[in-house]
Order: sequence, then structure tokens, then C-alpha cells
Amino acid sequence: MNLVLQGAGVAAAQAAQAAKLSGAHEVEQIGAAAFRLRTAEDNPAVREWCREQRLDCAFVPAGRRFADLKLLALDMDSTLITIECIDEIGDMAGKKRDIAAITARAMRGEIDYAKSLRERVALLAGLGVDALQRVYDERLRLSPGAEQLIGACRQHGVRLLLVSGGFSFFTARLEQRLGLDYTISNELELKEGRLTGGLVGRIVDAAAKAARFREAAQALGASRGQTVAIGDGANDLAMMAEAGLSVAYRAKPAVRAKAHAALDFSGLDGVLHLFE
Repeated sequence: MNLVLQGAGVAAAQAAQAAKLSGAHEVEQIGAAAFRLRTAEDNPAVREWCREQRLDCAFVPAGRRFADLKLLALDMDSTLITIECIDEIGDMAGKKRDIAAITARAMRGEIDYAKSLRERVALLAGLGVDALQRVYDERLRLSPGAEQLIGACRQHGVRLLLVSGGFSFFTARLEQRLGLDYTISNELELKEGRLTGGLVGRIVDAAAKAARFREAAQALGASRGQTVAIGDGANDLAMMAEAGLSVAYRAKPAVRAKAHAALDFSGLDGVLHLFE
């Protein structure tokens, strides 16, 4: 196994210390803030030391190449983008605190996602659709490293799937803006330019995300090892379990614990360093 060590300000001296703790035979700098330590031994002491140093670490099989991938899937809210769109829409309605509290519980897996979504959307009834455009224009920002990761996918022909328990208003705009290949999300019900507080069609929950991931992988003829899934919340876990590499990005503890790798301090471009 190789140990990938990364994070803002990571230094050669820290890489050398991690090599000593893991028994790695070779230290290679692979980015401005990333090192690969070859033939390392997975050791709880290494993981604990990395947490203390505020560095991301991942033990990954040697020889895995990004160019061999066929499908990379990303969650949208708090993963591809830095915000939870529904919380920001709620702010436009003066209900951000109430909505954000429900969102946080849903992302921790404490309440059923579909039920939580209906409750939150109901609180938006009567809000004009212009509020959604304001959220997109004024508050929606890509997460650090997102453009680099997407650029690498484009360079190597890796198809991009955006999966979201959020809303098609945002996924459609991101699909066009970033050149994404596939999306799945929920559709807000509108009447005379205002939100009704309801949704159109089936709710995109954890099962729907996983099913869309499987469908895309099968259509591409992708083996499990040729797929990556990145998410942050409990409703991403089923999808992440389908992937050859699952990455928890700024994730809840339950998600981080089940993912193959976690990025708590690096940007999304840190995914690239997990491959050779």
C-alpha cells in the first residue's frame, strides 16, 4: 500500500515523520501540498498523528491510475459546492435556522431524508422563484479544487455524474456550466412563479442516488474499480458503497468512518492524489 499525505502547508519534514511511523521506503512529492509514501504499513498511530497535524492521509493500493477510471460521481450540496442550497433558500424566506437544523439532522442520518425534505420544502411555500436565482448568483460557489478535479476528468475521458437530494434548478445550471455528463435531483413545484411548498415526482434519496450511480456505471461498462463516488452526508452512503473508491469530503463522522478516504483539510483536487 501507499500512504498519501496531503493538506495545506504539508512539509517534507512531516512526510519524513509519517514515513518513519508507517515504515514507508520512499517519499515522493506529488503536488504542492501532497506526498506519496510508498510501501507503507497501515498503522493507527499514523492516522492519529495525521489528525493531530491536521493532514489528510489515505492508504491506497499501489498502481491505481486515474486514467483508468470511467465514472466519477459527486454529491452537490456541501461537496461540489460550498453551501446547502435549501438552507440558503430558507434564508431568503427568513427561515434558515429552522431549515438548517432539519438539514443537519438529515445529513447525520438521524431522520428519514425524504420526510426531512418534505418538511423543509413546505417551509418555502410562497417564495418567488427569483430567490433561487439569487442563491445561485450570490451564494453558490464551487468547493476548492472542484475545477481541477473536473478538468482532470475531462482530460482522461472520465464521465461525471452529479447526484443531489437538492434541486434541479441548481443541478441544471451546474451541468451546463461545468459540462457534466449526467445529473439527478429533485424538482420543486412552482405555480405562477412561486414555490408551492411541494415537489414534483419521486424524491431523490439515498436509494435513488445509488441506483443512478449503478445505472451510469453499467451503461459505461465500468467495473467497480473504475468508479469513484464523493459525498458528505448519510444519504450518500449507499452510493459510496457501490464505488471502487469512496471519498468523504468535509463529511459527517458516520460518513468519514465508512469511506475509503476522507478529505477534511484538502480540496476536491485531493482526489487526484489518491491515484498515480
